[in-house]
Amino acid sequence: MSRSYDCADSTDRKTGLREATGAVRRGELVVLPTDTVYGVGADAFSPAAVGDLLAAKGRGRNMPSPVLVGSPTTLHGLVADFSEQAWDLVDAFWPGALTLVARHQPSLRWDLGETRGTVAVRMPLHPVAIELLTAVGPMAVSSANRTGEPSPTTCQQAREQLGDSIAVYLDGGPTPAAVPSSIVDVTGPVPVLLREGALSAAQLREVVPDLEAGS
Repeated sequence: MSRSYDCADSTDRKTGLREATGAVRRGELVVLPTDTVYGVGADAFSPAAVGDLLAAKGRGRNMPSPVLVGSPTTLHGLVADFSEQAWDLVDAFWPGALTLVARHQPSLRWDLGETRGTVAVRMPLHPVAIELLTAVGPMAVSSANRTGEPSPTTCQQAREQLGDSIAVYLDGGPTPAAVPSSIVDVTGPVPVLLREGALSAAQLREVVPDLEAGS
């Protein structure tokens, strides 16, 4: 049976974060608020848990899960060949609604799906998410909806779609934005905008003027 915690209540928030931390460490799924939409998350280093996440969403391995981190310094252990322009984007927009697609360290023992050696990584601007990520480390997190359905901006919307496939729901109230993060590919010599979301191309080009638009 799923458990839900109201993070507006300090006692419930503390209990919920403790329960969510335990659930992630046991390989279970949790729903958490972010600064864009609600996400469903699992331990990024547990292939079984990531598989359960994809199954809960009705999503195939050809659509791998992004990874959320609680601090930019976590990148040092996750990514390789991270350019100066990539770090400039991190400095300008993290925490926030920017996802970066980078090459992951080849030594990492994880299975996020068919990533072809890359990882989509973001640091969200939400205190509940940051506290959970700080406690458990990098998490595979995708929008908390069934594939093809609207991304949820409330915990109840997430629960209506994912039900008891989730161990713990952290209810942080309505999310500040219903717009997904912008996605920039930094695996090549020039950053490429794959999806224009909460951050516009113009905003991103203030930091990396040679940003290219993806096809």
